[in-house]
Amino acid sequence: MESTTKSAEKRTYAVIGTGAIGGYYGALLARSECEVHFLLHRDYDHVREHGLKVDSVRGNFVLPHVNAHRSPETMPKCDVVLVALKTTQNALLPKVIPSLLKENGAVVIMQNGLGVEEEVGAYAGDHPVMGGLCFICSNKAGPGHIRHLDYGHVTLAEYSSDKSGAGITPRMEETARDFENAGITVHLAENLGIVRWKKLVWNIPYNGLSVVLKTTTDQLISLPSGRSMIIDLMKEVIAGAAACGYSIEEEIIPQMLDATESMIPYHPSMKIDFDEKRPMEIEAIYSNPLRAALNAGATLPRVSMMYDQLRFLDAKNREFARGLSSRQ
Repeated sequence: MESTTKSAEKRTYAVIGTGAIGGYYGALLARSECEVHFLLHRDYDHVREHGLKVDSVRGNFVLPHVNAHRSPETMPKCDVVLVALKTTQNALLPKVIPSLLKENGAVVIMQNGLGVEEEVGAYAGDHPVMGGLCFICSNKAGPGHIRHLDYGHVTLAEYSSDKSGAGITPRMEETARDFENAGITVHLAENLGIVRWKKLVWNIPYNGLSVVLKTTTDQLISLPSGRSMIIDLMKEVIAGAAACGYSIEEEIIPQMLDATESMIPYHPSMKIDFDEKRPMEIEAIYSNPLRAALNAGATLPRVSMMYDQLRFLDAKNREFARGLSSRQ
């Protein structure tokens, strides 16, 4: 979408999860003079005093005055709720989302994986739910401090139970205008299922292999053995999508390989979570697509093996965390 025409009236935004994703996009929206309210936990005191700091390849900036909230009870109802939590924290959402939505409000799910819109839709009532797929290299450098390394465009698509998709809706266009005015490139997609599966074509190999092989994107793609594993996994994901009724051309594979080669060396979010001994987003990124593909009659042996490996490593991390907690 190319239009940068400002809306006659700025809409209000609530950001749930002020980390690498919510902190970056929320700060850009607030800098563009949208009214943005941020729900924070550990960073609340720091952000209240110092604001949000963004180090970006597109220019560093500080948002000194932030509408920071420790609890959803102090937040106003907003036109758009941006869900930028990790999917491992989605148990918090049933109590949070309904209290933040205006009567005609909408939810944008800025999370990885499959099935997240269906999950949120169950307690968003009649409010529309959109997927906001973030193609970005970004991480949290410290309290209230976001480091944006590369990319940053967002694909918006509205959730529909119909596999043919919801098309381009006015709600998508309104949100896209606000994002574009904030300097965020937006692509509008007619079918959420297709774009979700397309992102999994990248996320499944790179997130999992970076954890299992303890490596970065550039090392994975630079070695023939790594490239071969990536391609085999990508082909399986495309087969899984096809079984579920979503056709993805294999030409996407060299396109994604080329894009990754031009990317700066990067630890995917799952590798960062693993290194920090945090729960990994295994269910949304691996279990949900696997279940959907298996129910549709497809078998994805390489993806299944990676899922089992990640579950094992995640369990070890949790044991370590429990042991550390018991010694404190």
